[in-house]
Amino acid sequence: MGILIDSSVFIAAERGRLSFSRHLTERKHEPLALSVLTASELLHGVHRATTSQHKIQRERFVEAILARFPVVEFGLEAARVHARLWADLAARGEVVGAHDLIIGATALAIDYQVATVNARDFQRIPGLRVQIWSA
Repeated sequence: MGILIDSSVFIAAERGRLSFSRHLTERKHEPLALSVLTASELLHGVHRATTSQHKIQRERFVEAILARFPVVEFGLEAARVHARLWADLAARGEVVGAHDLIIGATALAIDYQVATVNARDFQRIPGLRVQIWSA
């Protein structure tokens, strides 16, 4: 089973709060990818850099990630899963962040788990398998 890596993992690695290489070594036989929304979140971080030097550093970091891992699109099957989950959660009065719900639906649509540092919203998504990556 593959793993869809959430932006929180990459951000923690960039900040030195997580040994990304250790997690990759432990999962060297599993397919790893990121969702197109995670790519957008990472690219957003590049544009929010407060100095030109920081922007260059972030851009290199993000472009290395995008070159290394496949990016999974949000397609029709993921949209169907997302719509069902969104309706089910709303009926129960539960709220999951819009981005996390799209990432979770993408993972479910391709039968992947989600790796994250912050599992709070992801753990509310029925049927989604979540790995919490820590230091």
